[in-house]
Amino acid sequence: MSTTKNHNADSHNANKGTSGTNETYQAQLDNRSNQLNPNNPEYKGKK
Repeated sequence: MSTTKNHNADSHNANKGTSGTNETYQAQLDNRSNQLNPNNPEYKGKK
């Protein structure tokens, strides 16, 4: 297996059936939750 990272594939891969998630996928989820959180000072609301 190649050790080269595939960011596009990793961002959609939840690693279902394992005990955790990959770092790229988790970072994507964290970013999305921050953007949608109205308690976040950078929250911009609906467009």
